[in-house]
Amino acid sequence: MSSPTSRRALTIGLLTCVTAVAFEGMAVVTAMPAAAADLGDLHLYAWAFTAMMIAQLIAIVVAGRVSDVLGPVRPLLIGLVVFALGIVVAALAPTMLVLLVGRFIQGLGGGAVYLTLMVVTAIAYDPAERARIMTWYSACWMLPSFIGPVVAAWLSKTLSWHWVFWSVLPFVVLGLALMAPGLAHLAQRAQPDAAGAAAPVPTHAAVAVALGIALVQVAGQRLEPLSLLWLALGVVLLGVWFRRLMPRGWGPAPGQALPTSQAGLPSVVNTRLLVSGAFFGAQSFLPLMLTTRGVALEVAGLVITLGSVGWMGGSWLQARRWLRVSRDQIIVAGAACVAAGIGLLAVAGWLGGTGLVLSGLGSVLAGLGMGLQSSSTALATMQLSPEAEIGRNTSSLQVGETTGNALFAGAAGTIFAALNPVAAGHVTFGWVMTAVALVAGAGVLTARAIGHVANHSLREA
Repeated sequence: MSSPTSRRALTIGLLTCVTAVAFEGMAVVTAMPAAAADLGDLHLYAWAFTAMMIAQLIAIVVAGRVSDVLGPVRPLLIGLVVFALGIVVAALAPTMLVLLVGRFIQGLGGGAVYLTLMVVTAIAYDPAERARIMTWYSACWMLPSFIGPVVAAWLSKTLSWHWVFWSVLPFVVLGLALMAPGLAHLAQRAQPDAAGAAAPVPTHAAVAVALGIALVQVAGQRLEPLSLLWLALGVVLLGVWFRRLMPRGWGPAPGQALPTSQAGLPSVVNTRLLVSGAFFGAQSFLPLMLTTRGVALEVAGLVITLGSVGWMGGSWLQARRWLRVSRDQIIVAGAACVAAGIGLLAVAGWLGGTGLVLSGLGSVLAGLGMGLQSSSTALATMQLSPEAEIGRNTSSLQVGETTGNALFAGAAGTIFAALNPVAAGHVTFGWVMTAVALVAGAGVLTARAIGHVANHSLREA
């Protein structure tokens, strides 16, 4: 880095951009009902989120390819411009269809921004510094989860939903201005030698996987014959193309049905896929489980917030120098905490009653585990990747997480849709939470297969 001042500005700029992307994601969820009421075409409501997810996944893969060839600066700048353009289109949208276009553009920009921010982190900071930066990234994701919905609701009610989008633009401009000196220095660095790097990921594979995930999500929303068709098509697309988006060596070994015992990066990606998917699958149904048992919506929201607090705590803990364990052991501990936390939610589901105490404990424990493993899998990916493959492998990690979230939230939705009409509430939620707890347990097994990854936080003076 050219100077301590530009380095500090780069760090603040990175954090500002992460906050902007996170706030947009959290706040728009709150503002979308007002936008739908204003624009009409309520049947397109779900596509405001699905369109963005599809675009994000495509952008993550493409940005990973470009970052490995040209470096992360140009795709980061392009991503910020595209993200800002999507915000403007959405803010000016006169119809729901135009709003969907804006959301798609936002997804393209946001996916590229977050992927390239991770690559910049890997290149610009020493290994001993990265864990601390990841803690700050987690804080930037968690803060909007607390204040984003409140601010969005106030803006929508006081001004209009359009201003929820407009409010993000200043953060994008500020982040870009702060990062400019540090990015200029990074752009001058020699690009990594791509000789021996893995073959580039085909863009059409990213499109196919994104469509497959979207179909699985649609299938999980209701139980009907047509949903089975969407599920089958989604699974076929994922089965054919998903492997092309994964790091070198990913896939079942000879004689195995599933890739559960591969050391190194493949198991890092598998752990993120399974553990994150289980966590978000459980989180999707936890508020419903509580509110159907008479718990006030505000209290159910507080239980979810406890998970965010636990996540922040786990992210802080993984960067402590006195935590004298290897990085892979931190990942194992995180996966185990998530499995145990969701296990408590399953017990709460089976026992009936409000289950409020067990749900609160389970939420904070699972959140703690997510903070440990999410930051640590990102750090392990950086450490285990040649510089010429950091972009590709980081995109594999993020694609795995997105896929796991969609698959296991969809699976939980299918279980709920199948049991809810015919079974008692405690049976329905008991099976939903048990299923995702088993998925998290599988994540513990893949975490144990990673092998030794050094904890560079211990080297910091």
